[in-house]
Amino acid sequence: MADQWLLLDQGKLEPAINMAMDEKLTDWHREGKIPPALRFYGWTPAGLSVGYFQRTRGKIDCDAVQQHGFELVRRPTGGQAVLHDDELTYSFVISEENEAVPQTIKEAHKLISEALLAGLAKLGIEADFAIPEAKQAGSGTAICFEEPSWYEITIKNRKIIGSAQARHQGVLLQHGSIPLHMNATELFDLFIFDNERVKERTLRAFGGKASGIFDLIEREIPLDEMKKAFRDGFAEVFDVSFVEYELSDAEWAEVHALAESKFRQEEYLFSR
Repeated sequence: MADQWLLLDQGKLEPAINMAMDEKLTDWHREGKIPPALRFYGWTPAGLSVGYFQRTRGKIDCDAVQQHGFELVRRPTGGQAVLHDDELTYSFVISEENEAVPQTIKEAHKLISEALLAGLAKLGIEADFAIPEAKQAGSGTAICFEEPSWYEITIKNRKIIGSAQARHQGVLLQHGSIPLHMNATELFDLFIFDNERVKERTLRAFGGKASGIFDLIEREIPLDEMKKAFRDGFAEVFDVSFVEYELSDAEWAEVHALAESKFRQEEYLFSR
């Protein structure tokens, strides 16, 4: 009989709550309270998340973030900044000791990407792995979707899913952003550039590198249908079944307490 993992479908939550939720799921799994978990969610208000190690000072235009009505949050995972607005977001939590988990971050990322590709195939969407060419040091920007990393998902060579992974005290947490539509002009308003000419040049180049999934397939798919397809993709690749899970009042209280004590604190937000 296949192992039974948890599925959490939580709709739209505040940015700090979303990050606290994923960290608590990681903690609860490490403590043996829950099995591996796959979570789908959205953001209200829209959030700009920066990677755990990413610099904010001199890189992120915090006034512009506020003027757009967005909220800044720092992820417990690595990678570059992501605007979470018109998108479906997933997170996945599993112990490194689980026999399904490859030992290297790159190979674990590949396996999770295989589950995402299987989900896209169930929606009739043909996509590929990104196999990036060697990049020159310092060639990237602070924007996640600027360049695909190993085994991220592309359609027609445009990145459509951006993922970031962390391993902490024996548990793997992976975040993934699946933009439905992408407003690149709004995204680029949130970053500091040397001058407007550099910003415009980078924005023009960005247009050929990333896209919202609905913009590329030229149709819209109900979110419930997308979530089912991705859930089935994970179930197929990992050979498991999923059961829907609702947090208890006590678990929600833990999430809210962590959001307040950590993810809403400027000391953490601007720690780099």
